Amino acid sequence: MYLKPRCEKKLAEYCRIQDMEYYLPLRMERKVYQRRKVLVEKPVFPGYFFAAADEEQRLGLLKTNNIVRILVPPREQEFLFELEQIRKALMADPTLGSCVALERGKRVRITGGPFMGIEGMVSSMKGQSKVCLNVEMIGRAVVVEAYREFLELID
Repeated sequence: MYLKPRCEKKLAEYCRIQDMEYYLPLRMERKVYQRRKVLVEKPVFPGYFFAAADEEQRLGLLKTNNIVRILVPPREQEFLFELEQIRKALMADPTLGSCVALERGKRVRITGGPFMGIEGMVSSMKGQSKVCLNVEMIGRAVVVEAYREFLELID
């Protein structure tokens, strides 16, 4: 779902109360407020929210007045796999942020380190290897750094 600005956590609370299955990837960010350091949870993909809902539940979600548009994935299994890869990466490093998805590059699997087993697209930036975990439907991605020796090409 594509949401109005800053409505992600409100919709997550609604889904929790309604006992609906949802996923809102959050990352930890350190903020400074009047000389105090505070850890806050921010959405990895601002404006996007993921939920499994039937027609009746969708109607209830629309009535919250937080949703701009409901997006239906063209290839649901591939979409769920991409979200699972993002979930795994956030478990390894909860401070990861998103970036614009990269179109070119090769698909790789990380074979070592904290992100072992995660698959994504690779791009070289400033001499470092970065793996971009795309969620193609919304045009966003999460970038993780991995050493070149831990990258294995996927055909």
